[in-house]
Amino acid sequence: MSSSTTSQPSSQVSTEIAEAIRTVRSDVAKLHAELVRYNLVVWTGGNVSGRVPGTDYFVIKPSGVLYDELTADNMILCTLDGQVVPDSPGSERAPSSDTAAHAYVYRHMPEVGGVVHTHSPYAVAWAAHGEPIPCVTTAMADEFGGEIPIGPFAIIGDDSIGRGIVDTLSGHRSRAVLMKNHGPFTIGKDARDAVKAAVMVEDVARSVLFSRQLGEPHPIAPAAVDALFNRYQNVYGQEPTGAIN
Repeated sequence: MSSSTTSQPSSQVSTEIAEAIRTVRSDVAKLHAELVRYNLVVWTGGNVSGRVPGTDYFVIKPSGVLYDELTADNMILCTLDGQVVPDSPGSERAPSSDTAAHAYVYRHMPEVGGVVHTHSPYAVAWAAHGEPIPCVTTAMADEFGGEIPIGPFAIIGDDSIGRGIVDTLSGHRSRAVLMKNHGPFTIGKDARDAVKAAVMVEDVARSVLFSRQLGEPHPIAPAAVDALFNRYQNVYGQEPTGAIN
């Protein structure tokens, strides 16, 4: 879309774009339940967003709304500069406090279709410690292609977190970053893919922390990591589609 149309309410866009917005609203609203299901969030913390394909819009959770109260209609439609689209469903609410960070990622990583932030406890523990999660399990090699890196400390509210995410993950195979003293952010081809990464980062954060209790975990050889990552991304499953980057 051109910049002249990004501020228009959804009622003024084409039928195809309006349908795409409705689909992403529904998907993003439903995917928040997965954060609760996998114990990745508490109270109203955390958020999922999804880019609307073929447009300069994305959809994100409203700020401070309980997960049980999230619906497609109260998801918030934003432009890629992080501005709420006026007169669209949900526009009377404030968007997530992480909206500027999500917007920055979408503007600077066009291959990204979904962004997720959680406060999942094991991943947060690694973030608070300020240490990357080393690639010591095949599940990590499969999903992330190596270690899960640490991003810089950044204050919530502007695009500082987004800058840290982009700077850390650009050119990196990982779809997750642990923002120092904060917690995990994940990216994906779409919102569902980013949620899967959020589930998996917590799983490996827990497993590797448990391994540390037994001693120093054994790293996987880089060539084996490459082979595992390639197989999982391009062969495993019913419809392999390859890594995001």
